[in-house]
Amino acid sequence: MPSDTSSSTTSSSKSNACSSRATPTTGYRALLRGREFAGLYFGFTLTTAATTLSGFALGTLVNHRTGSPFLTAVSMYGASFATVLGALTLMSVADGGRPRRTLVVLQCVSLAGVAAQAVPGTPLAARFGLLLVPGFFQSLGNGVRMGLLAEVVPDSAYTLARSLFNITSGGMSILGYAAGAVLVGFLSPQGIFIAAAALTATGSVVVTATVREHSIRLTRRPGLRQTWTTNIALFSHPGRRALLVNLWVPNGLIVGCEALFIPYDLELAGVLLAAGSAGMLVGDLAVGRLLSADRRRRAAFALRLLLAVPFLVFALHPPTPVVVAVVFGAGAGFAATLPLQEQLLAMTPDAERGQVQGVESAGRMAWQGIGAAIAGGAAQQLAPGTAISSVAAVSVAVTVLSRPSVVRSRDLRAEVADV
Repeated sequence: MPSDTSSSTTSSSKSNACSSRATPTTGYRALLRGREFAGLYFGFTLTTAATTLSGFALGTLVNHRTGSPFLTAVSMYGASFATVLGALTLMSVADGGRPRRTLVVLQCVSLAGVAAQAVPGTPLAARFGLLLVPGFFQSLGNGVRMGLLAEVVPDSAYTLARSLFNITSGGMSILGYAAGAVLVGFLSPQGIFIAAAALTATGSVVVTATVREHSIRLTRRPGLRQTWTTNIALFSHPGRRALLVNLWVPNGLIVGCEALFIPYDLELAGVLLAAGSAGMLVGDLAVGRLLSADRRRRAAFALRLLLAVPFLVFALHPPTPVVVAVVFGAGAGFAATLPLQEQLLAMTPDAERGQVQGVESAGRMAWQGIGAAIAGGAAQQLAPGTAISSVAAVSVAVTVLSRPSVVRSRDLRAEVADV
């Protein structure tokens, strides 16, 4: 039984949370003036930069040792496979009663996984095994973080907040890949892993210092049973299922295309990865900041096509300026996730927001790994440029064939329970 002090704290937390969610928010600077949002945001920023650096370092190391496009692609995005385990087993912790403490613990476990990669002489088999550690715990951490995000900003500002997170992800990827391309000429991969671990540790400190504990959560105990119960309800709903497929599959296949940049042209890889991230930044800024909710929804299909169609030109082996421009333009198509995420949130009961957003994030990350594996496998049989265009064609086909299901999902609103 909770103590009287705990009950008082819970009531106070609920009151503060409701007050926070009612605060009008009109722009990015207004969001960042909130202490908790700023803490979640900067913690996410540092963690994303660390993930980008460590992924580039590991991909470069594996490519140097093996020369295998498949292993290189999997090493860069293989951690995303483990996110599925988090989504299927313990994702209900995202809606637990102590989200701040949970997020800090998960950050520390991810830190241990990144730091372990810095140990010199670690066999490649062990490095691939270590990929599972941050992947599993980062998926849970993303669920907790997105659940907290839905509590510390008003519902009307949620898409704006997610767009800022996506913009930052693109910006940190630009800096991370650019820094990785520079640092790999001066530091060993172990040195880059140490830098990534330092960034992860700093992110953990920021979250600890700025985010307070929230108690407007479910009282039921999180665990495997609760995770499965909520997941079954999620995937049984045709509208939400259609949205998840479109959030996962087309994006994952295009990330698979990006995973082949190193085999395609090692010297150009850093520039291409940065160009794609820059395009994503511009797309998220424009769609999240300049378009209304109705216009975002109408633009979603065109954005999903923009994501994949430009990659078809890789089959023609165009000159470098064209390749960079194509990758930049395609990166803007990742902004299609914003209207789809907005629609998914509207169809999700408040009590399940953390887990559902965690599952969405975990599935998107998992499909990045699947896409990398598919593209890497194709590159074992085809030239990298041909493999990139072939995988992009599959992404286009998925987008076109699934469009009717997404349109129908707009009329399948979930009955959100009052909790």
